[in-house]
Amino acid sequence: MEWSFQSAEDLAAAMRAGEVSAAELTDEAIARIERDDKAINAICVPDFDRARAAARDADRARARGEDRPLLGVPVTVKESYDVAGLPTTWGLPPHRNHMPAEDAVQVSRLKAAGAVVLGKTNVPLGLQDIQSFNEIYGTTHNPWDHDRTAGGSSGGSAAALASGFGALSIGSDLAGSLRTPAHFCGVYAHKPTLGLAATRGMVAPPAPPLPVDLDLAVVGPMARTARDLTLLLDVMAGPDPLTHGKAYDLALPPARHERLRDFRVLVLDDHPLIPAGSAVRAGVNRVAEALAGGGARVERHSPLLPDLAEAARLYMELLISGAVARFPLDSYEELRARAAGLSADDRSLDSVRQRAMVFSHRDWMEANHRREVHRHGWRRLFAGFDAVVCPITPTPAFPHDHTPNPLERRIDIDGVAYPYFDQLVWAGLATMPGLPATAVPAGRSSEGLPVGVQLIGPMFEDRTPLWLAELLEQQLGGFHPPRQSTLPGRGRVTPPARTGPITLT
Repeated sequence: MEWSFQSAEDLAAAMRAGEVSAAELTDEAIARIERDDKAINAICVPDFDRARAAARDADRARARGEDRPLLGVPVTVKESYDVAGLPTTWGLPPHRNHMPAEDAVQVSRLKAAGAVVLGKTNVPLGLQDIQSFNEIYGTTHNPWDHDRTAGGSSGGSAAALASGFGALSIGSDLAGSLRTPAHFCGVYAHKPTLGLAATRGMVAPPAPPLPVDLDLAVVGPMARTARDLTLLLDVMAGPDPLTHGKAYDLALPPARHERLRDFRVLVLDDHPLIPAGSAVRAGVNRVAEALAGGGARVERHSPLLPDLAEAARLYMELLISGAVARFPLDSYEELRARAAGLSADDRSLDSVRQRAMVFSHRDWMEANHRREVHRHGWRRLFAGFDAVVCPITPTPAFPHDHTPNPLERRIDIDGVAYPYFDQLVWAGLATMPGLPATAVPAGRSSEGLPVGVQLIGPMFEDRTPLWLAELLEQQLGGFHPPRQSTLPGRGRVTPPARTGPITLT
């Protein structure tokens, strides 16, 4: 039997039943990577010798009667996480030899749960793109179409899962970096509530791995089934023991309902600042029909929904002001002059981004206050609804675009070009207020590309969208492996150098 596309839950059950060993699963995963990753380039830092040793240890532990949540399950880790003995570069050439001395807290939790780490997955330069490519490790290709991106910044993880390279992966999300690659590659991901999972050891080199409270970014699970997301989130959830102590217990409330027909869901597919393409709208509608067919109460409008245009502008202000806060002073002066030249009437997202690049602390405090107003609006909304279904990005995976300055790139939505970074507004809908959001497969486009949607839930009620994802998986079928590609392997294609200001994802 081939195990490569089985769920982590099924692999654990098979090992408990003695049907397969951790060593056998690991050898199969490594063989698949060595055979297929030349064309995908998802695994940028293999760690096969230590993986085989960890698998043997897992088998011995099981023989002694031990049983842990991920004992013997092969997994991958986003390159941006520290793993002792492996480089953590974030794709930044000056730090190609940066070698952390200890594991990130989430890597430690994976290993404590018994997981077998196969290696690290590819990322964009500094995690700052919606695609995954850098000068050190090259370009990650979408397993469904090698001419298209796998997404970013957790693109290597999503591509690895879709290719059968391990059952689980861990990534991070600031601007859709978990959800967008899942959407592009046809897998599942969960952006947890802000602050739910500790982030120490997921820091750009050469900064020390300190327990920092991040403003927008989270770490979270990726998988091929909704149930596996919950399995991995239970391993990851909880604050940093350095700041909260080892005895701290974080208990998430259960899902609001058990049956699909009891859910109250608001469905959105229209945004005032950017359209959703036809393929994505069709995916949203497939989910809406599955919900209605299962008896859920589905609505398309609510006066309680916070203003989407204001939310998008506010998200861009918080995102960009944080991203450029450490720019060199000469760059700051140039950006300030550019922002001063903008028309006061220009409220486009591009102008919002340019003004945010020179935010003062007073500006940020005012934006943060407006965020709290939005959070209260979401609380009121979730008194009447249990989840919001909406796009993750306006399109399926788009062709590779390595134009050095991303501000010059455009995203094609049904034949109309829009600024590249405007596509972040749907991901930002959940990120700005810190809400949990689960990315789920929702069929394929007319070109055969995966289409995903996100299920946004109430703050610290992560189990509600996760359980809804499980119920929808029963209705829609969930993940399907990509067809075997006949395209030649592209290997480690070196992208052009990039210049100009960018944003983080």
